[in-house]
Amino acid sequence: MTPFSVLHVCVGNICRSPMAERLFLLALGGHAGLVYSHSAGTGNWHRGEPMNPPAARQVLARGGDVDGFGARQLTVGHIEGSDLILTATHEQYDHVLNLSPTARGRTFVLGEFGRLLAAYAGELPDFTGDAESLYGRGVALVTALDAARAGSRPVPGDDLADPYGLDERTYARTADEIESTLRPLAGVLVGGSA
Repeated sequence: MTPFSVLHVCVGNICRSPMAERLFLLALGGHAGLVYSHSAGTGNWHRGEPMNPPAARQVLARGGDVDGFGARQLTVGHIEGSDLILTATHEQYDHVLNLSPTARGRTFVLGEFGRLLAAYAGELPDFTGDAESLYGRGVALVTALDAARAGSRPVPGDDLADPYGLDERTYARTADEIESTLRPLAGVLVGGSA
């Protein structure tokens, strides 16, 4: 069984998207092995580099792991192999859809997804502790939230500001914003209510 796959996208894949990749796994706790959380950047200038040190410090300070991370450039294969694509900004959302127009129904700006998730009160298939039930629950949630947005586009307020080159407090705020969507998502996937 292929695990539920969540792709996190930003520009360079050294700050926002790797924080999201690793903080999502942290939020899933003992269920992290049931999903594939990965990330990529729209640009290629950081390919192979580790996470930016201030971003890595945020992940580590929250109890996450940064080992083995290497920046990647976004490809059509990354998109087509993912069940949910979360971009940092609406520009990256557009970039994803330019590469793979068929991904529209499963691509969201992170803040947009958070808004839709907070408002969702529908039913989802049960999570029974295995990868198959988590996959079914995840796909059903993505389908429901895509329907809830009714074709609307993300708005600039959904964007996650780029902390690159800024101070530690800015990185902390960015990590907080990431967690404000990914913790509830993790909770819903492993059996909590939306």
